[in-house]
Amino acid sequence: MRPEIFDPMIGPQGGWPAQAALERAYLTAFAQAGAPAMIANVRTKIYGLRVGERIFPLTVNEAEYGDSYVCLPHTSYALYAREELDLVDIGVWRPALRLLTSLAGGLMRAIRINRVVHVNNWMLSTNLHHDWQGNELAAIRRLLVYEFPDHMMAIRSINRWSDAPLADALCADGWQLLPSRQIYVTDDLARDWAPRRDTKQDLRLLRNTPYQDDTMDQLRPGDAERIAQLYGLLYLDRYSTLNPQFTPAFITMTHRSGLIRYRGLRDAAGQLVAIVGCLIRGNILTTPIVGYDTALPRAHGLYRLACVLLTQMAQSSGVRLNSSAGAGEFKRLRGAHSELEYSAFFTDHLAAPRRAAIGAMAMVLNRLAVPLIRARGL
Repeated sequence: MRPEIFDPMIGPQGGWPAQAALERAYLTAFAQAGAPAMIANVRTKIYGLRVGERIFPLTVNEAEYGDSYVCLPHTSYALYAREELDLVDIGVWRPALRLLTSLAGGLMRAIRINRVVHVNNWMLSTNLHHDWQGNELAAIRRLLVYEFPDHMMAIRSINRWSDAPLADALCADGWQLLPSRQIYVTDDLARDWAPRRDTKQDLRLLRNTPYQDDTMDQLRPGDAERIAQLYGLLYLDRYSTLNPQFTPAFITMTHRSGLIRYRGLRDAAGQLVAIVGCLIRGNILTTPIVGYDTALPRAHGLYRLACVLLTQMAQSSGVRLNSSAGAGEFKRLRGAHSELEYSAFFTDHLAAPRRAAIGAMAMVLNRLAVPLIRARGL
C-alpha cells in the first residue's frame, strides 16, 4: 500500500486500522479543537500519514517563530539552546557560545528552517517510535517531497538505544542526523535501579510520606486543571516557557484515550501535590508530564517521589525507561546512563543554500556541541 496523507476528521482511505485507536483519538482531538487548544504554544497543521496498517501523526509548519520546540527546529536549536546557556555551568565558553547561538539563529531564519514537516510527531518532549524500523522510509520521503516541495522533512527523538534500525535507515536514505540533547535511559530496572542506595532512600521516603498515592483511574473534578498547573510550575516557570504548554483539555483527552497513564500524590484535602504522566509504546516508557507544587518545602521530596512513581510504573509494566533530558546526576545515581538524541532532516530536494546550511549545522553540532554536552552532562 502506498503512503497516504489524510485529514484526521475524514480518516484514511478504507478507514482507520483496528490497531490505531490511540492515533485516531489523538489526531481527531487535535483536528477538532486546533493545536493551541491542546498545547497552548503550538501552532501547526495536523495530518495523518498512513503506511500500510501504521498511522503517523504529521505536523506541517510554515514559520510560527517562538512556539514550542516540539514543532519548530529554530526554537530547539536557537531559542532553547540560548536559555540552556544561562542555566548550566559552561565556564568561559558562555560568551562565545551565546554569540554562536545568535549567529546560528539568524542562519536558521535565513534558510526558513521552520518551514518543516515532522513525521511521527506526537508533539511531546520525547516521541517514541515504537517498532518502526524505517522500512517504508523511501516511500514516505517521496510522498512528502511531492506534497511539500519547499519544506524540510524532519523526525525528532531519534536515539540509538531504542531506534538503531531506524537511525540506520535514515542515514541510508540520505537524511542527516543533528544532535539535539542528551537523554537518560535505564535498560533493566530490577538490575540498574532497584539496588541503588538513592533508590532505596526514595522508596523509604515514599513509604513514610503523608501524601496519598493515587493511580488516577478516574479524574476527579478539577484534576485536569491541577495537573496542567503542577506541570507548569516545574517545566514552564522553573525551566522554560518553550516547553510544550499542555492545557487541561490535553490532560483530559490523553487520560480518556489511555494514551498517557497518570499517577499522583494527594494531600489530606484531596488536592494533588505531585503528578506524573507516562507514555508506553512497545517496550519503552517515557514521561512527558511531571510536576509538583514547588511552593511546598523541599524537604517533602516531591520531585523524588514523582520519579519513584514513574519508575515503579515502568518496572510494573516490564518495560525500559527513557527518562528524557535534564537532572543528569540525579538520574545517574539511580542507574540511568546517557544517550545522545538526534533530529533527522531531509533536504536533498531543496535549494543548495538550505541544504548546505543544514550540513554546516550538523558539522558544528557534532564537533563542538556534542563534546560539550557529554563533558557537562547537559
